[in-house]
Amino acid sequence: MPNPAASPPTPPIPLTALLADADLGLRRIAGPPDDEGRDAARVIHWVHTSEMADPYPYLLGGELLLTAGVQLADAHADTYVARVMEAGAAALGFGVRPVYDTVPTALVEACDRHGLPLLEVPPRTPFTAVARAVWRLMAEARHRELRRVTQAQQGLAAAAARQDPVSAVLHQLAVRLGGHAVLFGPDGAELHTTGRTPSPGARTALARLARVVRTGRGSPAHPTGPAGGPGPAGPTGPTGPTSASDSADGAHLAAYALGGGQGLVLGVAAREREAGDHTLTGVAVVLLSLLTAPHQGAAEAGRSAALVRLLLAASPDEAARAAPLLGPGPWTVVHARGGDTPFAAGALAAALGSALVETDGDTGTVRIVTDREVTPQPGWTLGVSAPAGATELAVADTRAGRALRRAEAARAGLVRHRETGLDGLVTPEEATAHARTLLAPLAGSPDLIETLRAWLSLHGGWDRTAAALAVHRNTVRQRIARCAALLDTDLDDADVRMELWFALRRL
Repeated sequence: MPNPAASPPTPPIPLTALLADADLGLRRIAGPPDDEGRDAARVIHWVHTSEMADPYPYLLGGELLLTAGVQLADAHADTYVARVMEAGAAALGFGVRPVYDTVPTALVEACDRHGLPLLEVPPRTPFTAVARAVWRLMAEARHRELRRVTQAQQGLAAAAARQDPVSAVLHQLAVRLGGHAVLFGPDGAELHTTGRTPSPGARTALARLARVVRTGRGSPAHPTGPAGGPGPAGPTGPTGPTSASDSADGAHLAAYALGGGQGLVLGVAAREREAGDHTLTGVAVVLLSLLTAPHQGAAEAGRSAALVRLLLAASPDEAARAAPLLGPGPWTVVHARGGDTPFAAGALAAALGSALVETDGDTGTVRIVTDREVTPQPGWTLGVSAPAGATELAVADTRAGRALRRAEAARAGLVRHRETGLDGLVTPEEATAHARTLLAPLAGSPDLIETLRAWLSLHGGWDRTAAALAVHRNTVRQRIARCAALLDTDLDDADVRMELWFALRRL
């Protein structure tokens, strides 16, 4: 089995996905039969190439181990395969030539005996091509996972803005997980339940799991599954674990304590467990904790829901519906980077007079919505939008992101996005029509438009534009040259630059 502490951030891929790649030409020639779909369940976490006589010390588990058999002898084939199996490798790939013209019979027999899938790697396929294919498949799987998580987060956030948000969030979670969701009260009663009802045994086990999470006690101390083994517990709080998982009657079960000190527990049950399920459930736990927190009225719950919708790209119609709940404003969106402690984002939000804060786990960007004046903060780089109404927050969010990139490029503590008085010289409709006509040759090329915008805003500075966009300066030069060619204009002309800048600001 792979070492969980060393597992890569990308999801593993099934062995069948690699075998299906016709360009590689891999052929499965030994190992357990696939009459029950074992290959689909067997996953690869990484690829490792070794010509060691005993690769065991260098394996973490879950690998596709590749070898050409440089130090493999028929007499030692059984010992070699046994050690590879003991290390937890997922499969063995044997490269034909230059050492062996065919896969050794002793190795095939040993893999059949120990139940290790053996793949023949044809001479035309280098080991690096196999590794590259695995990383590509992992990246594709990660992309699918992120897209699924993003769509589910949007659904959960939209549910939180509905009239009955607790029931709506539970229903949306059950739909996204393809299972059952229930909110247990302090006394263990099912306050809200939705989705596919699990078996009586699974339902009883889920209630017991919720009791363990809620009280830190229970009988037994940790619930057991069909095999009688203890279910794993999550992080511990003042009275016990804040989450725990188990299985019963073929269903995966999990329970999570909600914040707010109310003794509420979220329980979920699903037949299948997919990548990203834990993230989705975590979002639901946060939303339900906010919605059920004591002294939180409809206005406060609506504020939190509106913020979540904003940060997850709410549509204009959804933003308009949330506007009465968010408040009169005007509101300022802040993008920030900095801070080196887990509590830094909350401290920054407090300093800016706001409780509406979110941190992007992938980029580390902190996003805050506040109705206070934003001032520079020690240790932080801030990009600040112009004040906006609730229905304009999506645009303000984009502008705050651009301001942050400018601040990082200029090494400034704070950069604000501001409208100039020249916008009043023409109507917005006329200005927008002119901008679309002028920039029509760049339509459909967002990279070119964004590069031109950054380059003009930074006064044609190649290095600063490259830093702001996180690309190489040669990439900036190539894109700007392409813009000049498509627009059929001289970008060294100050008048041209000024006209393009005003046009870009209208888009």
